[in-house]
Amino acid sequence: MEYGLIGLLVLAADIYAIIQVLGSGASTAAKIIWVLVILILPVLGFIAWLVAGPRSSAANI
Repeated sequence: MEYGLIGLLVLAADIYAIIQVLGSGASTAAKIIWVLVILILPVLGFIAWLVAGPRSSAANI
């Protein structure tokens, strides 16, 4: 049961990260690369996005 809950949390975090990447001011190529990294490596991709991912355009104000 715990693994299902953890999997659901990872899925929710990855969906959030993908939405934030798509809404960022990064180039199209960078967005595609970030989305692929998040999809291929769900946990590590999410952590990498938290550390080094593109920020939303609202944060650039």
